[in-house]
Amino acid sequence: MEDFVIKYRKELLENVIPFWEKYSIDKEYGGYLTCLDRDGSVFDTDKFMWLQGRQIWTMSMLYDKVEAKEHWKEIAEHGARFILQHGRDEKGDWYFALDRAGNPLVQPYNIFSDCFASMGLAALYKITNNDEYAQVAYDTFKRIIQRRNNPKGKYNKAYPNTRALKGFSLPMILSNLSLELEHIVGTDTVESLIDEIIHEVMEVFYQPESGLIVESVNADGTFSDTFEGRLVNPGHVIEAMWFMMDLAARRKDAKLMDKCIQIALRALEYGWDEEFGGIFYFKDILNRPPQQLEWDQKLWWVHLEALVCMAKGYAYTGDERCKAWFEKLDNYAFNRFSDPQYGEWFGYLNRQGQPLLTLKGGKWKGCFHVPRALFKIYESLETTVLQGI
Repeated sequence: MEDFVIKYRKELLENVIPFWEKYSIDKEYGGYLTCLDRDGSVFDTDKFMWLQGRQIWTMSMLYDKVEAKEHWKEIAEHGARFILQHGRDEKGDWYFALDRAGNPLVQPYNIFSDCFASMGLAALYKITNNDEYAQVAYDTFKRIIQRRNNPKGKYNKAYPNTRALKGFSLPMILSNLSLELEHIVGTDTVESLIDEIIHEVMEVFYQPESGLIVESVNADGTFSDTFEGRLVNPGHVIEAMWFMMDLAARRKDAKLMDKCIQIALRALEYGWDEEFGGIFYFKDILNRPPQQLEWDQKLWWVHLEALVCMAKGYAYTGDERCKAWFEKLDNYAFNRFSDPQYGEWFGYLNRQGQPLLTLKGGKWKGCFHVPRALFKIYESLETTVLQGI
């Protein structure tokens, strides 16, 4: 696996990070420009708060985990100044989108803006000891916990007291976010959340009949035979399983680790396109027509998170099935998503594996999934080399 360690570290430091360093820093208005075409040219100047927070996290993580480059810390603080000045409403909730100068465009309807603002500022606090970053991260985390049972609040489109569903995304994100904020919120808070999150992810949303996890269930945890209730996002399932693997390792819980491996392998098998390769974006658990017209697209983050999951699964357990899947995913992803000519990775492929869009960043793709995954992969595989697996 040593060759993979070298390959993924090089991809991170020579092909991906230089792209964002060169093109995303808004030196005129602050923050980051994320709507970047293949060559780094800006095609839209709106700023999406969850991507601002994610890039702060990425640059802080690089400084903390890879190398203490002042340039990376400066980029992270550059983003923090912008979001602290412009990013929140009077309640402290984070807007979804701003214009280039920092004026609000889209209300704080989406709690994921809050999650990644908190995560980014917590990572930045770790490398600066600036108390303001810690305080805002902590206050935001408290608001997330307060809002998690009704995250959209007044922006929820559902008619009251009809079909009450709860989504998988929030417990999944909280499983990772709580660990990212442990140095601020404390171990007791994290441990109490972990118990609840493991139960939600591994019991409530998990469907034992199929071995899969659905995106939504009824409020009481039962299966909902609806578009939303039948929806499976294989990438979400697989990403959640490496979050759960980290928790299993933290608690030395072999039973939980084994269940994570089994669910991840099942999701890969279920989501893999046998005709053209790659992982489908969405499927219906009862094999009915999905609502999402983009169901058969192949997305960057899905394949990267699958690579992380298989690298971690192999590092934690030595399971040869994880190694085999890692090599299969590596062959597919690097040949189709990575762009050695201009840097970074394409985000959206059609079913046949050809780029649908030339963009490297936009409303949903920023400086996060690619660098985080590349780092997590080579970090995990380094342990297999050291252990002689």
